[in-house]
Amino acid sequence: MLMLQRLDRLADQLVKEGYKRLAEPPLFVRFAGIHEADVLVNDINGHPHAFVLACVMDQQIKSEKAWQIPYKLKQRLGFFDFPSLAKPGKSSSIKLKKAMVKPTPLHRFPKKMSKILLAAIRRIRNEFGGDASVIWTGRPSSATIVRRFLEFRGVGQKIATMATNILVRDFRVEVSDCYSIDISVDVHVKRVFARMGFIPMNKSVDYLIFRARELNPDYPGVFDLVIWELGRTVCRPTQPACDKCRYSRFCTYANGGDAS
Repeated sequence: MLMLQRLDRLADQLVKEGYKRLAEPPLFVRFAGIHEADVLVNDINGHPHAFVLACVMDQQIKSEKAWQIPYKLKQRLGFFDFPSLAKPGKSSSIKLKKAMVKPTPLHRFPKKMSKILLAAIRRIRNEFGGDASVIWTGRPSSATIVRRFLEFRGVGQKIATMATNILVRDFRVEVSDCYSIDISVDVHVKRVFARMGFIPMNKSVDYLIFRARELNPDYPGVFDLVIWELGRTVCRPTQPACDKCRYSRFCTYANGGDAS
């Protein structure tokens, strides 16, 4: 009973922290670690395609490197306006593929991701009239935005919900609901959720997603950033710094539980 009460209080604290961030003025988000790159992907009004393409590239490499790709492509190509990127013809495709590879690869899998990049550009051109912001304008449901991201080649649940969550949480895009914004599961999120005691360590991604839905059905993804930041900073894979965690008094692991 005591453990259940502690977990309820912990969930309540995490939810409050998530909503507190939503109530604060929007901030300039540092995705890439390079100021010019961050300026580009933060410009969802002038260059919405930069944000979308960065999300699509965020696969199997460090997030910072993925978010640098639009800016580095701009440097190599000499432009990043959408009409130039989406210009029909084989020569345009060749230029983009070459820019992804030389002088150094921009992604761990440059050939594969070049194809995904080109497919994303074509989708923005053909389905959204060249304006990527159509994906989220008009106060759509969260399910609509997630579904639209899922239709991009190579994009799965994690990227689609991450992108939707960033739009709502960080850029304050208006949506009619947050029901379909799930937590985006990675190694950090899974480790922290397990150590806190919300899930057994060996459970699946789906189990974690439904657990977050159970804890806060109106907006399951409200946990996302807080949990991810903890995993990247204090709740490390080895030697977690429980003494520096503001949630340690409620955490199962910090209180001698068997989560590891």
